[in-house]
Amino acid sequence: MTHHGSPDQGLPVPSTQAPALNIDRLLVVTAGSAFATGMPYWADWLRLSYPELEIKLVLTRTAQRFVTRQALAGRLHRHGEVLVDEWPEDEVTARHVELATWAQAVVVYPATFHFTARLALGLADSPALLACHCTRAPVAVAPALPPGGLESAAFQAHWAVLADRPNIVLVPPHPGVSLTTGRPDAWVPPLLPEVIGMLEHRRAELETASAGREPLTSPAAFVADLARA
Repeated sequence: MTHHGSPDQGLPVPSTQAPALNIDRLLVVTAGSAFATGMPYWADWLRLSYPELEIKLVLTRTAQRFVTRQALAGRLHRHGEVLVDEWPEDEVTARHVELATWAQAVVVYPATFHFTARLALGLADSPALLACHCTRAPVAVAPALPPGGLESAAFQAHWAVLADRPNIVLVPPHPGVSLTTGRPDAWVPPLLPEVIGMLEHRRAELETASAGREPLTSPAAFVADLARA
């Protein structure tokens, strides 16, 4: 279903225009970047822009240094839930299976260097990571990186590995000011609407390819085409 903005009464209306999003269930994974402090705003934006969208928001352990479950849960209300990226001891179901099968699309926002590396290496030591590996849904990865992070050999290698996975959507970060150095030498995540737009583009491509209507372009070519657009 295509969702468009329909603001709730009494809440501020984010000025950022929302692209079309033809799904009903979105999984958002927030990793431990300082930019996770902006997630309450983006939770409001998602709820206002896509009022029928169900959202599961998963916080990694380090993300909780920057934002709390309570700050996010209060914004989702009945439209979703906020989880911690761990397997509870008293849980009788497999959380990673539930997340992987429930999600029609996944956004990792912001993605840290560490989370991106673990995803590229195939590590599966948390429900969110394992769900990202096992889901057939498109997974958008939007990194926030420290000074020198994007240019590092390690990150470039991880980026190249992820670019070869058909359902991974790599959303390049933008140059920005480091919260540590105060200089414009860091890499900040793009605005969430940009991520959603690329995610939906890729989701539609995957759907078309699965129906056999046209061949699927490679993920690397997909990102290059968008950069030229």
